[in-house]
Amino acid sequence: MKLFGSLASPFTRKVRIVAAEKRIDLDLELDNVMSPESAVPAFNPLGKVPVLVLEDGRTLFDSRVIVEFLDHASPISRLIPADHRERVDVRRWEALADGVTDAGILVRYENLRPAHERSPAWIERQMGKVHRGLAELDREIGTNAWCSGTAYSLADIAVGCCLGWLDFRFPQLGWRERHANLARHVAKLAERTTFAETAPRD
Repeated sequence: MKLFGSLASPFTRKVRIVAAEKRIDLDLELDNVMSPESAVPAFNPLGKVPVLVLEDGRTLFDSRVIVEFLDHASPISRLIPADHRERVDVRRWEALADGVTDAGILVRYENLRPAHERSPAWIERQMGKVHRGLAELDREIGTNAWCSGTAYSLADIAVGCCLGWLDFRFPQLGWRERHANLARHVAKLAERTTFAETAPRD
């Protein structure tokens, strides 16, 4: 299977970590979706990464769809629980972490616009989502060892990718000073090989 993605993309990183945890080999095809030469629109009409091209040529897009497919593709290291309530809890964590990341991405793109075209109100609105989301993630994890239940799961991966991307793109945010529970948790995740080997970079 071939994965189209970017080393800077937190959502590509999430897929790569899940694949590594599941011991599924993916051929990573780096692609800049902002380039007119990007191959991604031929596989995803939305022009976004990650995109997974299956052996039969079918394509899967949106990281949440891809990670669910990968989790069922191998019985190793189940990351999404089979129990309905447990599964929904893990996906809820993922949705919140992805939402914080999405808001941060919107701010990043807004800041790439010429200064006179930027909307301070739009940036403030999106950063409000980031701050509220981080506060909720911090409150919910508390002193628990893992985000959801009693084991490492997709919830931890999604949160780790969110926080890693914020460190990468918004180092000035200083979220660790306000969210000690998340700081503790991400330090533990950083010790895992799958996180260390997929650190975001341009």
